[in-house]
Amino acid sequence: MAKRKNQFGRKGWTPERMRSQKGKTYLITGANSGTGYEASKILLSKGATVVMLNRNPKKSADAIGALKKELGRNIDVSFIRMDLGELASVKRAAEEVLEQVTQIDALICNGAIAQVPKRQMTIDGFESQLGVNYYGHFLLQGILFPLIERSKGRIVTVGSEGYKMGIKTIKFDDMNWDKDFTGNNAYSQSKLAQIMSIYELQDRLRKAGRTDVKAYACHPGSSRTSLIKTSGNLMMRFAFVLMTPLTQSAEKGSYPELMCATEPDLDQKGFYGPTGRSNWVGPVGVNDLAPHAVDKAVSKKLWSISEQAVGFYWGL
Repeated sequence: MAKRKNQFGRKGWTPERMRSQKGKTYLITGANSGTGYEASKILLSKGATVVMLNRNPKKSADAIGALKKELGRNIDVSFIRMDLGELASVKRAAEEVLEQVTQIDALICNGAIAQVPKRQMTIDGFESQLGVNYYGHFLLQGILFPLIERSKGRIVTVGSEGYKMGIKTIKFDDMNWDKDFTGNNAYSQSKLAQIMSIYELQDRLRKAGRTDVKAYACHPGSSRTSLIKTSGNLMMRFAFVLMTPLTQSAEKGSYPELMCATEPDLDQKGFYGPTGRSNWVGPVGVNDLAPHAVDKAVSKKLWSISEQAVGFYWGL
């Protein structure tokens, strides 16, 4: 296959392309470390307002303190506590957002857990990776959608190239992996669900004639964050250490989500991330999307099941 030409040139997309973000408001999940933190820092440096949606108040306070120390006391950054693994917490946080925020230029769904070694369940009865990575974000997007639409804003889902691994579909007969659980397969399914729902949302918005909201899917490549270290098993953590020379910084890992949140006239059909070796590193641009990620029958069924699972109906 011929190498795709990067629309942003040889260096790919970088934050140098970003205009001033003064007057714009961005919500970022999982923003106290890794790519979410780096995305927050870059947006704040451009004058944006950033609202972090994080689970840990202490880590959030520390992150905000570090940002103010580096960028100045006048940056507009705040924190709302939200646990993606608890639907009640997501609802409370969303209600707090709607009370405090008058516009959302982009909701960046960045928070995640990965490669959980032993099957764990959320308080709502979902396999933990599916619950945190997918269902929590699906509910958050739905509740905040009316404000995002009034703001003519964007929804950005941070997926993973891991969606290509595993069973390459949604295991509808056993989404919680009561049988044959592996951390990798469950993670892969959660990321596939995230990506599929974005393209399904695009279709539903287009059919409803509601095109003020744009929805994007991207991935950070192989970035040096705490994701594997936080939730992966010992073997995965060891493997990631060995792979460190083949990875990129968390700052560069934040570029795809920043691009999807801010780049004017970006094609929604693209799947964005690094375009170098195995799409792990390199200039940021559009990646090829595997056909199973846009299987219409699967994505339509997933949407319906997801609305029932979280008890929220989008009306699309």
